Amino acid sequence: MGGKGRSRTQRKHFRQSRENVWKRPKSDDSQNPENSSNSTPDDTNDSRVNRDPGWQPFATQNTGFDEYYKEQEIVSPEEWDAFIQYLRKPLPAAFRINSSSQFYMDIRRQLENDFTISLQAEDTDGSEVAAIKPLPWYPNNLAWHSNFSRNQLRKNQTLERFHEFLKLENETGNITRQEAVSMVPPLFLDVHPHHFVLDMCAAPGSKTFQLLEMIHQLTETGTLPSGMVIANDLDVQRCNLLIHQTKRMCTSNLIVTNHEAQHFPSCHLYRNHINNSEIGNSEESGISQLQFDRVLCDVPCSGDGTLRKAPDIWRKWNAGMGNGLHGLQVQIAMRGISLLKVGGRMIYSTCSMNPVENEAVVAEILRRCEGSIELVDVSSELPQLIRRPGLKKWKVRDKGVWFTSYKDVPKYRRSVVTSGMFPSGKTYEETSEHNHETVTAELFENGKESTGNELQLIDNPMVPTHSLEAEVSTLPLEHCMRIVPHDQNTGAFFIAVFHKLSPLSVTQKNPVSLPRKMDSSNAQAEISKNEGKEDSDGVEIDSTRGTEGRLSEATIDADTLENGIGEAALDADSNIVSEENEKEEAQPSSDTKNGAEVVRGKRKLQIQGKWRGVDPVLFYRDDTVIDSIMEFYGIKDTFPFKGHLITRNIDNNHVKRIYYISKSVKEVLELNLLSGQHLKIASVGLKMFERQTSKEGATAPCLFRISSEGLPLVLPHITKQILYASAVDFKHLLQYKIIKFSDFVNPEFGEKASKLMLGCCVVVLRRDDNVLTDDQQVDASTVAIGCWRGRTNVAVMVTAIDCQELLERLSSLMATETALMQENSSSQLEADEIAYKNDSELKEDIKTLTPATLG
Repeated sequence: MGGKGRSRTQRKHFRQSRENVWKRPKSDDSQNPENSSNSTPDDTNDSRVNRDPGWQPFATQNTGFDEYYKEQEIVSPEEWDAFIQYLRKPLPAAFRINSSSQFYMDIRRQLENDFTISLQAEDTDGSEVAAIKPLPWYPNNLAWHSNFSRNQLRKNQTLERFHEFLKLENETGNITRQEAVSMVPPLFLDVHPHHFVLDMCAAPGSKTFQLLEMIHQLTETGTLPSGMVIANDLDVQRCNLLIHQTKRMCTSNLIVTNHEAQHFPSCHLYRNHINNSEIGNSEESGISQLQFDRVLCDVPCSGDGTLRKAPDIWRKWNAGMGNGLHGLQVQIAMRGISLLKVGGRMIYSTCSMNPVENEAVVAEILRRCEGSIELVDVSSELPQLIRRPGLKKWKVRDKGVWFTSYKDVPKYRRSVVTSGMFPSGKTYEETSEHNHETVTAELFENGKESTGNELQLIDNPMVPTHSLEAEVSTLPLEHCMRIVPHDQNTGAFFIAVFHKLSPLSVTQKNPVSLPRKMDSSNAQAEISKNEGKEDSDGVEIDSTRGTEGRLSEATIDADTLENGIGEAALDADSNIVSEENEKEEAQPSSDTKNGAEVVRGKRKLQIQGKWRGVDPVLFYRDDTVIDSIMEFYGIKDTFPFKGHLITRNIDNNHVKRIYYISKSVKEVLELNLLSGQHLKIASVGLKMFERQTSKEGATAPCLFRISSEGLPLVLPHITKQILYASAVDFKHLLQYKIIKFSDFVNPEFGEKASKLMLGCCVVVLRRDDNVLTDDQQVDASTVAIGCWRGRTNVAVMVTAIDCQELLERLSSLMATETALMQENSSSQLEADEIAYKNDSELKEDIKTLTPATLG
């Protein structure tokens, strides 16, 4: 969190307090091993009730939920039972293969040829239901869907091998476990490798990972795409989770930021700036304003589309949750559109089924933009994905009362129920007299029925009114997409695709503040914090003030909190961030040295940049160290190396890690420095080198070793410290971790290793053991690991989980090669037999020929 004595985020902070009602206690499995493979959530609940009669599971029903969505007609009455039935079932597990992974084809082949067959045969209930199958709408069979829930995968003994496979590949970044409907929005974003992409509310990072895959598609080994992704999230702890998730991608084309999405900075370059010698001439920075080709706006929402994986939402749900978030969602979406380039595409999505959070937001955006954007019809894309058109009409409910038009809303409730929540979006002048308004207010508070025709009040908030028809929108909201659970056994999701036709006007860019109750002094302070300069395009470019002093993404007025949003709306799994995460903006220090804050007193804080509690991002310019790295590893001059290295430590003598950034990220960092460091950067760059701190490492010619994350990128560009190992020696290195020079199976390999300089080296798996040459071209299939050439041995510098994954890949590769060799040998033998048989038959035919026949 940084500042005010709060400690650093730790692993324990990632633990969720939510109880998983689908999870079986371990004692059940040990006591009932026979039933562990085919139990259901109901069985689990029954067994727990038997042990603890006072315990009650979450009720998977909510009368208010049923009444609300029946009235909104999100599904037909005939489908309602099936819809509810699916919502009460655990969500099946789904995962996606990382298409940029080196082994993605092997993993897909293993799923298609191994697990699909073996799991079908091992199905315990005797049915012919496929255990796993590819999602038909996801390209190239890279996304898979299981008919088992995540709990069943953990507890079913027949699925143990498959579950271990998923855990291993997920940990190494080869697959991502992700809800099926969550994979949909990036597919409609149409991302290309040259695009600048913004993920506004990115945590926990599964969609960001997907966007990075698209950026890196079709990229050759050792090269980088010209595009990049900026992944943003307000909450610091969720931001750290996002960093952990995206680190598995090993990319230098990513920046992770920590801002309120509705106030994400645009980083305008000042017209009269001073050239900074640290980053060069500003005209060479390449960009003068931060804008994006694609924007993913997966906003905070009430999250009732995730009921199948978060059943505790059943008891928390109420209609006020969506109303309280509508204003924030509009603000975030409008900010996303203002950051979008003309001709660009933006996705607005939620995991909610509430039209107030979905179609109402889309309609309000279209109205505010006044023709600058259009809603794209993507019904012809991904034809195998079952989706439904957006709603054209809906109602708004507030404190148990249904409203069909904004004119029906009492004046004192219009700070909560706004005109933008209704299909028409119309505002109405007050025509009713003061006495009538007062009487209506009294009736509203007492729950009595009004005698007017515009508004019907009810005693029982669970009983809807049917006297008035809802407004019908004239906007093309049918181009939106709704995914419902019972169509293809998934969660629920809403998606809208926008295309920007022209720049927004100044008034369109200015956001409307969320309602918030505060006293006069706090209000004045809030106004002061939001004051900033505006350029001719109406984009805020204040250099002395960041974004952290503004309203939090979870700022909701007190009336809405009283209406029941409370705990459910602020739940982390619903992407809603608590206001207590609102952080105080860093004020510039009066004592600074080289851009770092100097802290006087007994307690010394960490070295900091502009943002409190965040390490600065600095270009690494120590030519002595850089030249020693290039000389030691023989890095080619064609590789863009100098100027692409950064560090997070201002003291060059104590730099532990050096990160590599792509050209696009470099341009953004230069722009950010010139424009006043508007971006609060939590993570950036690919960890390329690490300082070796051991005693032996201190005596090595080069103090920095190549990290596992950076090895695939730099390997094609190094010419020294490389060894080529046979499959046997490579396997032994992974198994035993340290091997003496004399103990290698191939003595020539040990001899070459002993001739290398002391320090880091790279061991490459030789493709063909029969070819002894070391001149092997590096491509996507090249398998290599980082090692340390010691005085008498070679030691592997790879994590245990990576060693395990490589061993399995190597075993699979060797088995495949053996099978291919046997198949080729068998085919050649059959061909020889056929040739011999044909030859014998020909000889017999020749013997039977007579002169008459020849004549």
